Amino acid sequence: MDPDDKNADDAKATDLELSDTEKDALHDLQLAVEHLHRGYGALLECHHEVGHAMDQIADAEDRLQEAGHETWANDLRNEYLPAGSVGDRWTYELIEEFSDGFLRELTDFEATVRDELADGQGHVTEREQQRRWRERAEGWESG
Repeated sequence: MDPDDKNADDAKATDLELSDTEKDALHDLQLAVEHLHRGYGALLECHHEVGHAMDQIADAEDRLQEAGHETWANDLRNEYLPAGSVGDRWTYELIEEFSDGFLRELTDFEATVRDELADGQGHVTEREQQRRWRERAEGWESG
């Protein structure tokens, strides 16, 4: 990005005529979206951990079968491996529903509000704080 473009964006963000309440609402929405992304990351981590556990259950099934414990091996094969981790749903289904549903919908909503109120500028509160801190700093010049 051209430094002049960045400076123009910073000036544009601080020139917005928003009320403090509108700025707070934008900030809250942006933080909410960031927290939803972190939640999505936690869901991915859960999905991977459950997947590793399922691989180990499949290995245990094989070993129980080899050791002559057919009933237990069959229980793993027939009851636990095909089952979902939440109800009858597998973790990948939860991830897909979350990312394609609530996460996408709220992210789109936040972008719409930001487009309407702040000409698409994100981090309005932070940009203002950055500008104030830079203005009060002695000898500090951007880029």
